Amino acid sequence: MHRRTISSGSDYEKTIGYSRAVVAGGWIHVAGTTGTDHATMTVPPSVTDQCALALSHIDAALKTAGASFDDVVRVNYILPDRADFEPCWPQLRAAFSKAAPAATMIEAGLLDPAMKIEIEVTAFRPDAA
Repeated sequence: MHRRTISSGSDYEKTIGYSRAVVAGGWIHVAGTTGTDHATMTVPPSVTDQCALALSHIDAALKTAGASFDDVVRVNYILPDRADFEPCWPQLRAAFSKAAPAATMIEAGLLDPAMKIEIEVTAFRPDAA
């Protein structure tokens, strides 16, 4: 099975030792992704701005892997405050409603106290298997 890694250029990837995504056969595993601006390594203050930025990072990784949000089969949302989840629903619905992946929301602390949401996805492209 062919395996390749995808980097977003985030400093965290080099510092911690991981990839934004790993493509293995038809599977695409996108690492937990926060709303960090990778050019400045800053985090916007609002959860909805962070959600939009996280989704854009995920979208870029999926596109690099030859996939899209429509190929997502599993999504995990991690938020330090579950009250921040509902304001993100319109963006999440826009991204994932066609694929309707299995989903889990977990309330847990994140790497930086400024981070309000982390999103992890798994996608599958049968044509790439």
